[in-house]
Amino acid sequence: MCAPSPVVGRHRQSRRRFADRFADDLTRALARAFDAEATSAQRGLLQGLDPRFKLVSMLSLILCAVLAQSLTLLAGLFLLAVALATLSGISPARLGQQVWLAVLIFTGVIALPSIVIVPGEPVWQVPWLHWTVTLQGLRSATFLIGRAETSATFALLLVLTTPWMHVLKAMRALGVPVVVVAILGMTHRYIFVLLQTAMQMFEARRSRIMAPMDGAQRRSLVMAAAGMLLAKSFQLSSEVHLAMVSRGYRGEVHLLHDFHARWRDWCVLLVALSLPAAILWSQR
Repeated sequence: MCAPSPVVGRHRQSRRRFADRFADDLTRALARAFDAEATSAQRGLLQGLDPRFKLVSMLSLILCAVLAQSLTLLAGLFLLAVALATLSGISPARLGQQVWLAVLIFTGVIALPSIVIVPGEPVWQVPWLHWTVTLQGLRSATFLIGRAETSATFALLLVLTTPWMHVLKAMRALGVPVVVVAILGMTHRYIFVLLQTAMQMFEARRSRIMAPMDGAQRRSLVMAAAGMLLAKSFQLSSEVHLAMVSRGYRGEVHLLHDFHARWRDWCVLLVALSLPAAILWSQR
C-alpha cells in the first residue's frame, strides 16, 4: 500500500482550514434557524399563547429585568425565564449554547473593568497589578451581566416559540409602523438567502481548488468572494423587491392564520404587566 503523499496531506489541511470550516459554520447557522422554526411548532406553554399577548408579556418581563434593583429579584426573573423555557420544551443547555455563553463573554468584557474602577469597600487586591477589587464594583458587574442574561433569555424565548411571520404580524397589530415591519421581514429573508448563496459559492470554489494556496491567495479569494456575494445580494434584492411590488406587497403581513385571544392569554398579560408596576412600587 502506498503511503499518502505529503503534498496531498497539506492540500487537504489547507482546504479544511480555508473552506470546510466556513462551510460548516454556515451549515450550523442554517440548521439552528430551521430548528427554531421546528421549536415554535411544538406543543408547549409559550407556543400556545397568542403572539400579540406573548410579545407584550416578554417586553414587560424584559422591562422588569431592567428595572430590578435587587440581585434576588433579578435571580428570580432569571429562574422564571428558565422555567418558562423548560415548560416550552427548550432545554437550559440550548439556552446556554445560543445566548448565555455569548452574552456572558460580550457583557463580561464590558463589565470587568468596573470591579476595580468603581470605588467602594475593598474585598481583594490583584497580585502584581495592585488593583483593588471593590464590593460595589462586583455588584455593578453582577447587575450588568444579570440584566443582559435575563433580557436576552426572554427575547430568545419569544423568537424560539413564535414563528417569525407571527412576530411581525403581532408587531403590526400593536401599532408598529409598517416600514419597520417590512425592514425586519426583508432583513430576515435576505440573511438566509445570503447564507445559502455563500454556501453555494464556497462549495463551488472548493470543488475547483487543485493545489494548495498560501495565505495571500486565500485572503484574495475570500475578498473576491465577499465582493461577488455583495454584488449578487444587490441584484437579488432589486429583483425580489420588484417581484413583490408587482404582486401587491405594500409592507403589510398577511397570514392565513388569524389570532384569537383566550382567557389564559389575558391572564398571562395581566401578570406580566403587573410585575413592572409591583417592582416600581416596591423600590420607591
